[in-house]
Amino acid sequence: MAAKRVSVLLLALLLLAVAFPAEVMGGNLRPSECSPKCASRCSRTQYKKACLTFCNKCCAKCLCVPPGFYGNKGACPCYNNWKTKEGGPKCP
Repeated sequence: MAAKRVSVLLLALLLLAVAFPAEVMGGNLRPSECSPKCASRCSRTQYKKACLTFCNKCCAKCLCVPPGFYGNKGACPCYNNWKTKEGGPKCP
């Protein structure tokens, strides 16, 4: 019974690793990789300077940037959960 649970757990972890590459799961970027990732993420906003400032700050702390231009923050829990003093999202 325990061996079956371990097998199911390993299979689930394998499926997560395939579905979400390590970079997306968070925490695997080098600080030098933050700037290009944030430039890509902020490329379609009208608030580029603010977006880049906060994205780079969040990436330096969390070592991850969610994929895409908007949303997908669940792929990077640290990035998603960092809030302002007012309780709003800190990271774009």
